[in-house]
Amino acid sequence: MDRISAIRNVEDALRAFENGDADLADTEQRVAAVLRTYATEFDGDDDVFRAVGEEPLDGTIVVAPSAPAARERVLTLSGLDRLTDMTNTKADSVPEFDVERV
Repeated sequence: MDRISAIRNVEDALRAFENGDADLADTEQRVAAVLRTYATEFDGDDDVFRAVGEEPLDGTIVVAPSAPAARERVLTLSGLDRLTDMTNTKADSVPEFDVERV
């Protein structure tokens, strides 16, 4: 699914919500499904990676040019990147995880 198709599908879901044809839960489910499909079919220069490991990182999906960059993005999104900087290393506070291509 390309970006334009994803946007149109999200717009359709929002329109159904606005018209009263769908409730909030249905709309959230449709939008999440569109995003999930878009992410797994992402066609760009980068790859899609999923974090696999301990909570709260397990299942986090990011787009990145490499596995090391994906690890950094997962940490940044979770706010844990601040725990692993050079001046305040707290590696035992960061959940263990790997990244795999989706």
